[in-house]
Amino acid sequence: MADEPLIADFMEDPGAVAPPGQTVAATVDAVRELVKTRFITYVYVTAPDGALQGVVAMRDLLLARPDQTLGEVMLANPFALAVDMPLSEAMRHMVHRHFPSYPVCDQGRLVGIVWGSKLFEAHTVEITAQAGRMVGVEKEERFSTPLMRALLFRHPWLQFNLLTAFVAAAVVGIFQDTIEQVALLAVFLPVLAGQSGNTGCQALAVTLRGMTLNDLRAGMEQKLVAKEGLLGLMNGAFVGISAGVGMYIFASMQGNPQALRLAVITWVAMVGACVSSGVSGALIPLTLRRVGADPATASGIFLTTMTDVVSMGMFLGLATLFLF
Repeated sequence: MADEPLIADFMEDPGAVAPPGQTVAATVDAVRELVKTRFITYVYVTAPDGALQGVVAMRDLLLARPDQTLGEVMLANPFALAVDMPLSEAMRHMVHRHFPSYPVCDQGRLVGIVWGSKLFEAHTVEITAQAGRMVGVEKEERFSTPLMRALLFRHPWLQFNLLTAFVAAAVVGIFQDTIEQVALLAVFLPVLAGQSGNTGCQALAVTLRGMTLNDLRAGMEQKLVAKEGLLGLMNGAFVGISAGVGMYIFASMQGNPQALRLAVITWVAMVGACVSSGVSGALIPLTLRRVGADPATASGIFLTTMTDVVSMGMFLGLATLFLF
C-alpha cells in the first residue's frame, strides 16, 4: 500500500547482545545491569560481523549452568524481520508467532528489535483506517482531529463524489422521456442501484481483505474477477426474481398493461447490474494497486459511480428498447 509504514519505523536498539562464546554467568551479570534502564526479554547472539546467530530467552538463561556458553543454550537461526519489510507483510509473518519482541535484520545483520505490541497497535490503526479510505476519510483523522482539519480531509472527496453523482444523473437524464411515459420506473431506480451497490461492496471487501492478508497473489487476479462476476450473476438471478415479482405486482396495481414485460426487464437489469458491480468491486482496487495507489483510497466512491451508472443505464435502456 502507498505510504505504508516499514518495520524500520518501529525499531529500537536491540539491548542485550552477546557473542556465542560468552558464558551464561557473564551474560547474567550483563543483563542484571541492563534491566536497570530498559526492559529485556531476550539476549541476541551475534557473530563478530553482527550476523544474528541465535536468541536466548530469560528462562533458558536462568536454567542453564553458569559455565555454559550462549552458543550451547541459544535457539539457533531464530525468526527475524527485515528492516525494510512493510508492516502488513510483517503481520502476516507474525500471525502464528506471538513473541514479545522480534529481532530486525539488514541482510542477516542484527540492527534492532521491534515490540510486538507496537506492531499490533499500528496494524490495528491501518485496518481501521481502511474503511475510512474507501469513502475518502484520511487515516490521519481521529475523533480528536480539529474541525477545520477534518473538513480539509473530507471535503475534496465529497466534491469529487458530487461530480461522479452528476455522471449518474446525466445517465438518468438521457432517458427522461422514458421515465415521463412510465413513471413507475423511477420508483425502482433506487432498488437497482442499492442492490448492485451492495453486491459491489461485498466484492470490494473480499478483494481488499485478500490484498491485506496476502491471499491474493500475482496471477490470481483473473480468477478473482471471474469468481466475483459469477457470484454477481447468481445473486442477481435470485434477487432479480424478487425484484421482478415486486415490479409485476406494483405495475399491475397501477393498471399498466405491460406489467409482465416490466418484470422481465427488471430481472434482466438486476442480473446485469449485479454482474457488473461484482466485477467492478474486484477490478477497482486491483487497478488502483496496479497504478501504484492505495487500493482502498476512495474505492467506495468509484464503485458507487460505476454501479449507479450501469444499473440505472441498463434498466432505463432496456425499458426504452422493449416498451416503445
